[in-house]
Amino acid sequence: MMIPPITPPVFTPRVDPAGAAGADSNTSAGASFAQEMQGALQQMETLQSNAATQVSQLVNGSGGDVHASMIAVEKSDLAFGLMLQLRNKAVAAYQDISHMAF
Repeated sequence: MMIPPITPPVFTPRVDPAGAAGADSNTSAGASFAQEMQGALQQMETLQSNAATQVSQLVNGSGGDVHASMIAVEKSDLAFGLMLQLRNKAVAAYQDISHMAF
């Protein structure tokens, strides 16, 4: 059985095709960021369900491969760690903003 290559998720910045600056570009950038986060969360959920499936096949003895299961679990762990760090950064940024004096 051939093990698929490990490819980390790639986050590429979205460019506003109109190139307009101002409130409209900030709104589209915010929507784009939200879409990127939504996509990353969905990708993490997919990796977690894939890892759960691989492990359950291994435990049940229905043709699961140990190496593929370990790779799937590690991919899931890395994706979860990335999401956890993004959450921590967002919470820290919120706390910094809430402590600012205006």
